[in-house]
Amino acid sequence: MIAFPLAVVKGLLSTLGERRFLLEEFSVGCEEDQFDNLEKHTQWGIDVLEKFIKFVKERTEIELSYAKQLRNLSKKYQPKKNSKEEEEYRYTSARAFLATLNEMNDYAGQHEVISENMTSLITGELTRYVQELKQERKSHFHDGRKAQQHIETCWKQLEASKRRFERDCKEADRAQQYFEKMDADINVTKADVEKARQQAQLRHQMAEDSKAEYSSTLQKFNSEQHDHYYTHIPHIFQKIQEMEERRIVRIGESMKTFAEVDRQVIPIIGKCLDEITKAAESIDHKNDSQLVIEAFKSGFEPPGDVDFEDFTQPMKRTVSESSLSNSRADGKSEPKFGGKSKGKLWPFIKKNKGAGPEDFSNLPPEQRRKKLQQKVDELNRDIQKEMDQRDALTKMKDVYIKNPQMGDAASVDHRLAELGQNIEKLRLEVQKFEGWLAEVEGRLSMRSEARRQSGLYEAQNPSAVNSCAQDRESSPDGSYTEEQSQETEMKVPATDFDDEFDDEEPLPTIGTCKALYTFEGQNEGTISVAEGEMLYVIEEDKGDGWTRIRRNEDEEGYVPTSYVEVYLDKNAKGAMTYI
Repeated sequence: MIAFPLAVVKGLLSTLGERRFLLEEFSVGCEEDQFDNLEKHTQWGIDVLEKFIKFVKERTEIELSYAKQLRNLSKKYQPKKNSKEEEEYRYTSARAFLATLNEMNDYAGQHEVISENMTSLITGELTRYVQELKQERKSHFHDGRKAQQHIETCWKQLEASKRRFERDCKEADRAQQYFEKMDADINVTKADVEKARQQAQLRHQMAEDSKAEYSSTLQKFNSEQHDHYYTHIPHIFQKIQEMEERRIVRIGESMKTFAEVDRQVIPIIGKCLDEITKAAESIDHKNDSQLVIEAFKSGFEPPGDVDFEDFTQPMKRTVSESSLSNSRADGKSEPKFGGKSKGKLWPFIKKNKGAGPEDFSNLPPEQRRKKLQQKVDELNRDIQKEMDQRDALTKMKDVYIKNPQMGDAASVDHRLAELGQNIEKLRLEVQKFEGWLAEVEGRLSMRSEARRQSGLYEAQNPSAVNSCAQDRESSPDGSYTEEQSQETEMKVPATDFDDEFDDEEPLPTIGTCKALYTFEGQNEGTISVAEGEMLYVIEEDKGDGWTRIRRNEDEEGYVPTSYVEVYLDKNAKGAMTYI
């Protein structure tokens, strides 16, 4: 029989209890805390990635919104087709502005490229990576929890084995003490002593078996624990570390891509800005000014010098002192000298607000020529469009004839007939406007020749020319007005001298004229004439394109020189014939 001293058993139990405390402290206090910390840190890393993804998404939305606003802005200021704005873009400054609008449209396109590249290279890629990262993180921490559960199971097995060994040792100790007590008692029978001895041996054998089992379980636990803390857990931690380092590298690469996407479009944006600068440098102020001159050139020549009128001697005005105010169309008398001087109006002072005549006869010759030329060009373009449509329909009809299954050839005949009629109408319109244009150009050339001859005459007879000069000036809008007197009002006592001006005789006639066209005198100072009508000339054209005529004693006024054929008396000074 083998007996365990009580002190040995107690010492063994104390050692086992201390070892258990140390293992529990290490396992719970170290491993659990580290897993919790790593779990929190890796989740924070994923949150950082998702925050960066959200930031890039908002940046792409801003880029798209900015590009859309730029495109709308460029579209808003683009010239509308078939509008007056298109004509304005013949000026270099307007063309430069149009180029700027087009470049801003391309500039907006680069911001769209930034948005698209950031979406595909950053947002899309990182979103997929975050999903993969979450799965990998979940797998690593699952492996860690599984290893923890395994070591905890081994620990529980060791605890059970140890408690069983402890219990058997205590039972064996009590059985041994009972046997020794029975063996020392002389009153106990031999059979009872033997029974106590057998019971002590049995308990001792059970303690030995528990010891062997506990020793085996302990060795197994120590091996598992060593593998757990030196192999499994470090391996899991290493994987988590590698995962976290890949996340850090990935977010750094995404930030570089974020900058590279912007950097890639900088050269194109710079090119757009260079084109805007180039367009600004192409503005030619001299050319624009010349275009304005050509657009609004009237074709009239400046009026002659104003003569000095001597009122110190009682005399009647000569023919050269005539003016539009001497015989008003409304029959009102001329204001007397010494009263307030009213401004005298020339033709075209009032502009027609309604639609003008079809042949633009209400315009000065040069402006009329330009308008007629524009109309002819416009009609020719319309004819070309109609002819293109007719050619296309003719080809379609030929296809239908060759391939009846594709369509009915007769279905396009009606449209072809309409196009033919439209083309014929347009051609008649072109002929009409070309006739007017040829007429205006012929008269302009004849007037130029007449001006040349008049210049020769003026050089030879300056006194005769000065006697016929009129005080007229041209306003900036092409209308002609007599300048209102800016002199201080003269106050002279009324005398018989004033009556001489009241009884002034009408201007004498210097020739006759025949109206070539009908003219509606709608402005103050003009007179209406009918085609073929014969009238008297009382003042010839002084270079402004207007001739003063008289129908009777009460009706006189101005008509365009190009509308009448003038026959001046040979005895009149500087007489010439205008057609």
